[in-house]
Amino acid sequence: MNLSTATDCFANNPEKIALLTDSCADLSADLRAGTPIFVVPMKIRCRDGEFRDGVDIFSTDIYARQKAGELPQTSLPDGESIDQTLDAISAAGYQKVIAVHLSSGLSGTYNMIRLAAEERRDLEIAVFDSLSGSLGIGATLLQLWEDIQAGVGFRTLVERRVPSLIANTIPYFSVDTLEYLVKGGRIGKITALAGTMLNIKPIVGFSPEGQLTSVAKVRGRKQVQEKFLELLRRELARGSRYNLAVANGGAPEDMAVLAEKMKAAFPNYEHFWYGELDATLSVYIGDGVQGACIQFLDAPVR
Repeated sequence: MNLSTATDCFANNPEKIALLTDSCADLSADLRAGTPIFVVPMKIRCRDGEFRDGVDIFSTDIYARQKAGELPQTSLPDGESIDQTLDAISAAGYQKVIAVHLSSGLSGTYNMIRLAAEERRDLEIAVFDSLSGSLGIGATLLQLWEDIQAGVGFRTLVERRVPSLIANTIPYFSVDTLEYLVKGGRIGKITALAGTMLNIKPIVGFSPEGQLTSVAKVRGRKQVQEKFLELLRRELARGSRYNLAVANGGAPEDMAVLAEKMKAAFPNYEHFWYGELDATLSVYIGDGVQGACIQFLDAPVR
């Protein structure tokens, strides 16, 4: 973010609050344009070197490498990248930071950011474990920017709003192939073989501890979207005000169809956001992925 953009953000951001996340939030440059959202890139190791997710490697690159037989690996952001991002936030004139990061049940990024934040004297930083990933993080950051513009103060955000959003943001993903979960050591070969033979498509969510969990299984790709709608409908008892979001990993046409179905099924949404899965997550689940998320704005922390 350049200085002029930061100045524009300050017009509706008198406390000079920046938002920080990592590349697993799946927030494209277009979604972040005009916002104070800064991103620390995760790292991906490939045959020809180490790359930064969302900077010099993207999900489409991962899909191409996988189809060519390569198996990239992921790693945490380095301390230098974290410090550089915090330096950039400070240099742009921000004074306070709300950081929301990939679930600690999946990555050590949250703890790295927390430790780095404790060393800063130029910024007041509150660091949160999203207990989620991808759509869940992205929707939380985008809603926080809406709240900041509406005049919600830093203390209220940190003490009440962020915990509420984390507790009431519910993302789901489909996995089109089990191949890379097996190769990445996430599931066993027997489980994958059975799923492949039966054309089973798992629907994955997050446990209260922030770990990936299977919430449903459908037979065949055509059933995935109907299952999404069913799962989202079950959550409506949480509240009456909500945002919706969809994402895809190599399946933009499917995402467009899913978005229209969700708008028709849940027409009272306040915001509807679109995302594309990051390279880091794509390492483990490949392409053909769809995601759906609902985020309640008036639900209590459970």
